[in-house]
Amino acid sequence: MDLYINFKNILFSLLAICIITIVPHLNIIPIPFGYVIPVLLFIWLYLKFNKENFHSIGFSFNTFNLRCFLMGTVSGVFIFSFLYFIFFPLLQYIIVLPDVKVDLYDNLKGNTGLYLFLLVMGWLVGGLYEEIVFHGFIFTCIEKLLPRRISLTVGFLITNIIFGLYHFQLGYDGVINAFLAGMGYHILILMNKRNLWYGIICHAIFDSIALTLLYLGYI
Repeated sequence: MDLYINFKNILFSLLAICIITIVPHLNIIPIPFGYVIPVLLFIWLYLKFNKENFHSIGFSFNTFNLRCFLMGTVSGVFIFSFLYFIFFPLLQYIIVLPDVKVDLYDNLKGNTGLYLFLLVMGWLVGGLYEEIVFHGFIFTCIEKLLPRRISLTVGFLITNIIFGLYHFQLGYDGVINAFLAGMGYHILILMNKRNLWYGIICHAIFDSIALTLLYLGYI
């Protein structure tokens, strides 16, 4: 009986992870970021079925404070600066990554309306949504499936590999960027009692800097 319950939990967890990582790329809802509410609703139902809630995965409006904002902001600036001004320039001396044309980048340059829209989405989707989904829900699911002695380390690694691959549409450098930045957001969360607000602010600041530089034509 215990073996059956354990197998069922594994199956349901893996199915849930597949659904929330694949559905956003299927463009089922023909509006920008139309997948956000259905996916969050799915997570809420999944948690409710398991007698849990969003607080169980590290998210609560009550845990936001000034320290989250300040540490998230400083960390976001640091992670962005390290990746774009140190890591990727050095990587180019070692390996040449294939260029992938991303229409969004081309359309964003000088387009104020699109820039403002994506800036808002950078906070709501890039920051809030993705941190709840990946470093909250997916990480918690994976961690529960693993033996306790390796659950944190292996769960951390698998979660951020999934997070990186989730951004495949941005090309090889986009996947690497998401993987490394994702680890940065995740470490910040884990260092602060798994409070997702640290990662949410850090992620949103990172995206805001990237979008601003793309809009201005600097990257």
